[in-house]
Amino acid sequence: MTLFRTLYRSEGLLEAPTPMPDGSLVFANTTMGGVYRLTGDTAELVVPRRRGIGGIAVHEAGGFVVSGRDLAYARDTDVHSLLAPDGAAGLNDLTVASDGSVVVGVLRHYPTKGEPAGPTEVLRLDAAGDVTTVASDLLWPNGMGFSPDGETLYVAEYAASRIRAVRGSRSDIFASAPRGECDGLAVDAEGGVWVALGSGAGVARFTPDGQLSEVLDIPEAFVSSVAFGSGGLFVTTIGAVLFADVGIEGLPRPLARVPVS
Repeated sequence: MTLFRTLYRSEGLLEAPTPMPDGSLVFANTTMGGVYRLTGDTAELVVPRRRGIGGIAVHEAGGFVVSGRDLAYARDTDVHSLLAPDGAAGLNDLTVASDGSVVVGVLRHYPTKGEPAGPTEVLRLDAAGDVTTVASDLLWPNGMGFSPDGETLYVAEYAASRIRAVRGSRSDIFASAPRGECDGLAVDAEGGVWVALGSGAGVARFTPDGQLSEVLDIPEAFVSSVAFGSGGLFVTTIGAVLFADVGIEGLPRPLARVPVS
């Protein structure tokens, strides 16, 4: 049985766990606002106020690329927009490709207003500042990550409780949630795909061929995201940051290299 220990508790929906090279963890409080750096049991505010963040990436110039009402670059109190698709309700989770491109899911409905999710897209912002569409038929794209060879992008479809595998122009169903929904996602060094199960109060791991490998139970009301770092798995939930040694290393996420000025 995998035992998770609680690193931090706070009101609000905690999201986007992002391990840092110094062993600290950056995460967002998506409902209360702000990006925080957790060192030991102390959380320091590093980006104030901003709400709705579903994804964070570390930029090679320092600072962070964050989602929310748009895709933005944040460093201390300087926050400026990088990408704001026409008609989008916001931008959700994100990941970084091996070339430093940022891949991010677009929201075209307002979940807090009870609006149903319709088909929407995943976009890629590259180092030249160009934007391309990676996939365009996803129902509430959420967590995402690349396979070890970089050829497959896994995207959690929250509204469909499943994971899609995007390879070139193909977008296939990779796996379905054993319970709950598919929220934040991470890929391990063996090619296994880990996904937070939302209201399913757990984390599931799928093998590289899409078979359910295990489900880790987490006694929290809602499990929002996962990330590998410091020899184990970080998990965010409503109100908590958790950690456990799961016996597998994760794939390191490259630094973002998109233009920020």
